[in-house]
Amino acid sequence: MLLRSQLIGRPQLGIFRRSHILRSRSSRNSEMAPPILSLVLPSETGRILSIQSHTVQGYVGNKSAVFPLQLLGYDVDPINSVQFSNHTGYPTFKGQVLNGQQLWELIEGLEANNLLYYTHLLTGYIGSVSFLNTVLEVVKKLRSVNPKLTYVCDPVMGDEGKLYVPQELVSVYREKVVPVASMLTPNQFEAEQLTCFRIGSERDGREACNIIHAVGPSKVVITSINIEGNLLLIGSHQKAKDQSAEQFKIVFPKIPAYFTGTGDLTTALLLGWSNKFPDNLDKAAELAVSSVQALLQRTVNDYRSAGHDPQSSSLEIRLIQSQDDIRNPEVKFKAEKYN
Repeated sequence: MLLRSQLIGRPQLGIFRRSHILRSRSSRNSEMAPPILSLVLPSETGRILSIQSHTVQGYVGNKSAVFPLQLLGYDVDPINSVQFSNHTGYPTFKGQVLNGQQLWELIEGLEANNLLYYTHLLTGYIGSVSFLNTVLEVVKKLRSVNPKLTYVCDPVMGDEGKLYVPQELVSVYREKVVPVASMLTPNQFEAEQLTCFRIGSERDGREACNIIHAVGPSKVVITSINIEGNLLLIGSHQKAKDQSAEQFKIVFPKIPAYFTGTGDLTTALLLGWSNKFPDNLDKAAELAVSSVQALLQRTVNDYRSAGHDPQSSSLEIRLIQSQDDIRNPEVKFKAEKYN
């Protein structure tokens, strides 16, 4: 019986192998590749290329940006500028850094298969001048395919008076990147570096936005400004070059803890919501700030529940647990328009 069952089974196995080979040959000989549905049937939101860092564990860079944008309905293709085991705030980390040539090879691979149509480009932390110069070539290439491409740039350079990128990156951002960006999302220190203008008041923050508008971007959001211990966001939208910018502020509380990945998340949400409300940057910022603040409060509460003092170390944000606050935020932080 054993021998007979084996004999019965062999022809079936042979048929499977032959049909599998025929299918393989057929697919190899076929000139019609399956359509990329995000191109053929685009969403109402868009298709984003996101060039940022990546960590295996934790949420920074693309790990902090891609999932929220997907929750908001976007197709997101990530390119990881670095791939580390964890963020660099831990005692040690391991991993690889992508160089400019490797980035361009990925772009060439996409181009060879007619996959370079994107509605948005999003960039975050970039650690070298050579890589940043390649990003500029990527912007040019993407706009040759889609002239209406929106480039959202988070010029990650430093915070609280300290640079954590090489000094020479500042001039590249100021002279080359800012002029081609559609929206810029610096923090207070980064805005000062880009404008060579010290921000010590709300009026200074608004003026810094105007300086940036004059160079290129129509939308500017200074994501956090500390004025006498009070935290606020200042947003500015210049809808036409011959018009004054519409400007606003959102005041939010300072949570006594240090988090990683919040800037990446904030920029991603500003991209997501500002595309849904293109003429209402203030509404987009309200939604983004409300999501981030709810997430940060949940993060602090969860660390406390685990018996950890939130002020004793940097905290990994509770991104997955906060997806409802990302998709449908309760707006608790309202924009105040400047006259």
